[in-house]
Amino acid sequence: MAEQYVGIDLHRRRSVIVRLTGEGEVLETVRVDNDPVALSLELAKAGPDPEVVLEATYGWYWAADLLQACGAKVHLAHPLGVKMFGYQRVKTDARDSRNLAELLRMGRLPEAWLAPPAVRELRELVRYRAKLVALRSGLKAQVHAVLAKQGVRVPAWPRTRDPAARGPPHGTRPRRYRRAASDW
Repeated sequence: MAEQYVGIDLHRRRSVIVRLTGEGEVLETVRVDNDPVALSLELAKAGPDPEVVLEATYGWYWAADLLQACGAKVHLAHPLGVKMFGYQRVKTDARDSRNLAELLRMGRLPEAWLAPPAVRELRELVRYRAKLVALRSGLKAQVHAVLAKQGVRVPAWPRTRDPAARGPPHGTRPRRYRRAASDW
């Protein structure tokens, strides 16, 4: 079987898959549910070691891992690099899939780095921690705003790198700070 190029337009529930020959002839365009079994069966039609491209959009991790496990050489299209698809007069999922496959076939695909699963997991942890820190900061600001509306002055702790100058450890604030919050 000759080499095939597969373009996948991945969405939340369904995806469109286009298979091309090395010459650019469309072999098949199919819409499948986002199910590992359905995606594996469609990929099997492309033969051994197909070249597969999907855009780095919401939820691409599972699909990339599955495609690699099935023996495909997976390419991740950079969303900003394929932004020009949005300016086309006729924009359909099938056309997007075909355009991705064509760019891959011609060697003109703007690729994003496909991070290994371990790196992706670490990145997710860092993103989640950043979200929690931002949430904590927002909640602190809200508490300070409520206290300020009531006329309660909350002095700031000194900002220093010297642990001895930072003040008491967490949970052992002086009584005047606890009293200011409890009087409210």
